[in-house]
Amino acid sequence: MTTVLVQGGNASLGSARVVVEVSAPKQLDVSGLLLTAAGKVRSDADFVFFNAPNGPGVTHRPATGGGPDAIVVDTAAVPGEITRIVVTASLDDRQATFAGTEPTATVRDADTGRELFTFTPPRLSRETALVVVEVYRRGAEWKVRAVGQGYADGLAGIATDFGVSVEEPPPAAATTAAAAQPAPPAAPPAAPAAPPMPGTAPQAPSSPPPMPSGSPAVGKITLDKGRVNLVKGGSVSLEKGGKPLLSSVRMGLGWEPAGHGRNIDLDASVIAFDAQRNKIDTAWFMKLVIFNGAIAHSGDNLTGKGGGDDEAITVHLGGLPAEVCGLVFVVNSFSGQKFTDIKSAYCRLVDPGNDQELVRFDLAQSEPHTGVAMCKLVRQFSGEWVMTALGEYVDAKTARSMVKPAAAML
Repeated sequence: MTTVLVQGGNASLGSARVVVEVSAPKQLDVSGLLLTAAGKVRSDADFVFFNAPNGPGVTHRPATGGGPDAIVVDTAAVPGEITRIVVTASLDDRQATFAGTEPTATVRDADTGRELFTFTPPRLSRETALVVVEVYRRGAEWKVRAVGQGYADGLAGIATDFGVSVEEPPPAAATTAAAAQPAPPAAPPAAPAAPPMPGTAPQAPSSPPPMPSGSPAVGKITLDKGRVNLVKGGSVSLEKGGKPLLSSVRMGLGWEPAGHGRNIDLDASVIAFDAQRNKIDTAWFMKLVIFNGAIAHSGDNLTGKGGGDDEAITVHLGGLPAEVCGLVFVVNSFSGQKFTDIKSAYCRLVDPGNDQELVRFDLAQSEPHTGVAMCKLVRQFSGEWVMTALGEYVDAKTARSMVKPAAAML
């Protein structure tokens, strides 16, 4: 009997040799990456795709009249230091996206052809590549997990995320897969090529961020060069020296009354979501601490007067539960006044250890609504976090009313 997996779901593999097929109405390139416990390939040889079809325990099976592109995994032949095999799918047409054409992964017993599992990701939009499923070790057991994480930068973005050196394709490059061929040995890059956010850096709220390149990821913004100023829709990977930032960060939010001497009671909050965009918990003025202190709110500011941050929320990234995949920071007008009555609203990410400002987003425009989603932090499949500036207004006086619109922005 076939088991239908939902996003984030996992199950025992049940077979030593499996075939992971990925099919869609559009032509796909399916690949496999062999990852260590650090979430990286050991070398470019651990990137298995149509131009490099053989890896230790993992092979690429090209599409034929009888079946789609697939990755074959022989778990008994996978090296001990490899903890998971990520199966990806990218669109052959680099101008196309997965919008309306979600692919389906089918996991079969390689020896009998018996169908074991299927998984179709939730509705997609601007993604051009996906981590579809992963086959991974859990002790002595092998399991499968439905992932469905989208990327806006094709196969090259995924490859870069997991440590493969890739070449930047010429402007008229023919295929996404060709763009992701391992680069020949070269001088060390000037800056670390790191794991990605996306669509990360993601250019769209629903996508994560990696960018293809043989040296530092082209277009990918990290914290290596100091403070980052974001514009609406812009993203930055919370990464330094090629390593995800997992220490504590403080999100400061501030605003000023637009005039007329009126006090405006705005409330900053953060809503935590799981991989299915379901709310897990909210830190706000009615509940200042969640996740055993991994997220702590500074308390309510009733006027917005005074210099510096009006409210702050400290997040210990490394202390968050594993199921927390997204954080959306929102501000609401509890008193019902519109955001056209305030000015100079901003959010900024700060290192609480030295008060150094890492990332800043100044809200450039006001709209006549009572709520705004300022920014989001999204945990990437590689473990790093990406901050994206949102600046999206809604009518909502409290964080409770922000849950549905915030989920839609992840």
